[in-house]
Amino acid sequence: MRDITGKQITLRTAKAVAVIYCTTETLELIKNNQLPKGNLFDVARAAGFLGAKLTPQLLPHCHPVAIDGMEISFEINNNPRPGITINGEAKSIGRTGIEMEMLAAVSVAALEIYDMLKPVDKTLEIGGIRLLEKTGGKSDRNKYFSTPPVCAILVCSDSTAAGKRTDKSGTIIRQMLEQANANVKAYEILPDDKELIQKQLLKWVAEDIHFIFTTGGTGLGPRDHTVTAVTEILERDADGITEAMRNFGQMRTPMAMMSRAVAGSISETLILTLPGSSSGARESLEAVLPGIFHARKMMKGGGH
Repeated sequence: MRDITGKQITLRTAKAVAVIYCTTETLELIKNNQLPKGNLFDVARAAGFLGAKLTPQLLPHCHPVAIDGMEISFEINNNPRPGITINGEAKSIGRTGIEMEMLAAVSVAALEIYDMLKPVDKTLEIGGIRLLEKTGGKSDRNKYFSTPPVCAILVCSDSTAAGKRTDKSGTIIRQMLEQANANVKAYEILPDDKELIQKQLLKWVAEDIHFIFTTGGTGLGPRDHTVTAVTEILERDADGITEAMRNFGQMRTPMAMMSRAVAGSISETLILTLPGSSSGARESLEAVLPGIFHARKMMKGGGH
């Protein structure tokens, strides 16, 4: 099974459909409640619910998910072919999607209808099983930006700037941003010096870089000056971003509470300070990508 611990917990939804074809005579029996096995749709709906709940037991790579809401409805159709359309939709708050559960639900509901109709109809056929819609996670990525965000990365580290240490966190940030379809326009390494950091940040702001990510200098050490350097020049803070990062990190290590990371804007540029450790930088970005890119629209007056 894939490791999904790096995914954000978000609202996930899915809609699916299936169709079972039958004769017009069978449809009349259903309408008149004359089936030998009794009420059709209540049993089929219950079977669909069970199918959704048992999906991880049927599909080896499916993670168990909490099904927070599910509806299954039925529609009798005469055109273009007589049959029954099964529509389902579900909601879940979790790290992975709920589309397989929804597909399993309409499929099992169709099988249950097949089982209940087979004594009276030898022409039954199941088809049209497909996912209509899913939301949440990567499927929502495009709603946060219409064009690739322009980004810059600033590594703030005395040892890395002096050539005594190879940068890892900045490389990870670049990879994650590019995977999120961002354009990394600039990448610089500086010692953790307040004046040098502020000068570089303001230069990028003047160039209208959309997002600036710093890495390093967010701890409690005597040479951790990055947070102070950034805080002094921010025009507006965005504490919700760093709250999300620390909360996400705290689920993985108690050390996350030691981060002094800050976020905020100057003009139409958002600046976010990330930890200098590889895992800290990765987890912090996992917590806020791609939603953070929506900030550009807000800073330009586009609202929420």
